[in-house]
Amino acid sequence: MEEEIFEQAIVLENLLSAHLGADNSILFEIPEDIRKVVLVASGSSYHCARYAADLFGNIADIEAGAIYSSEFLLKSAVPHGNDFLYVFITQSGETSDTNKALNKAKEYGMKTLCITNKKDSTIWQAADYKIDCLAGEEKSIAATKSLTTQMLCSTLLVLKYALKKNIDILPYIEQLKTLPKFIRETYLLHEQIKEIAKPLSEFKNLVVTADGISYAIAKEASLKIKETSYINVYSSILGEFMHGHVAVLNNKMAQIHISVDDLSYTAIKNLNKIQEDYDPLLCIIGNSNEKVSADFKINIDCESLIVKAFCLVVVIQLLALEIAKKLKRNVDKPHGLNQVVK
Repeated sequence: MEEEIFEQAIVLENLLSAHLGADNSILFEIPEDIRKVVLVASGSSYHCARYAADLFGNIADIEAGAIYSSEFLLKSAVPHGNDFLYVFITQSGETSDTNKALNKAKEYGMKTLCITNKKDSTIWQAADYKIDCLAGEEKSIAATKSLTTQMLCSTLLVLKYALKKNIDILPYIEQLKTLPKFIRETYLLHEQIKEIAKPLSEFKNLVVTADGISYAIAKEASLKIKETSYINVYSSILGEFMHGHVAVLNNKMAQIHISVDDLSYTAIKNLNKIQEDYDPLLCIIGNSNEKVSADFKINIDCESLIVKAFCLVVVIQLLALEIAKKLKRNVDKPHGLNQVVK
């Protein structure tokens, strides 16, 4: 897992080289006349889908939503129309419920696109359009480089649709070209992350909060810590957490708050209210604020919110790794978990 975390800078650099032309064009093919997008996935891939759904709205002004593959299969009727695109995200290309979901979308005559790390996999062959993540073999069960390459492919997909709507995407492309540099700078936070992992590893319960696009990263942080350390981790949108869920802090818990953006007035107010009422150990990752008293802070100094999101994913991967190591877990072979394909 550690090796694959530290491969991400070069893997993302290679992915950009493969999918961007010399004129900054995005090289993969996509269907035309799309006004609505549904992203379907499971596990870490679903967190990529959540992230991408927000990007579609924020950058390309396209209505998009994410749904778990298993949940999609339970729907008696699904959104459909000539202007819909269904995007299926899977590391292996062999995720059973995601493949079944694609077949269900095809029954409605939907256009389908897959984002996968396995060319010639079942989903690659079934999808109308495909994007190769080019992450290389991922041996660890915990998704690391496969997730960040999915996120980059999703970002490029959003930008390609934005371009079709005459939105200037060049500033975003230039930001993405700095991604490998900022990932390498994030690796330098490893020692600081180790210091935070020690006290967090002493808790049996953690809550990870976030707002907006950061919530997809909070969900990924929750999953990464669960599957590597077996700690009970709960993720929540911070505003919703204040509506009753906050009562779980009456138990001994630590809180991690993740923020790609600067902390909003409401977030500051909610975090201070939590500190006043429950006083959990608080770690803020991304953007701290002097108006909130946190026990630990990790700030990412990067103006691009898109690039910063990738850096925060790397931080939470390293945090999950170090918490698991403190607990002497086998991060590459978590008990009861198996990889679909290697």
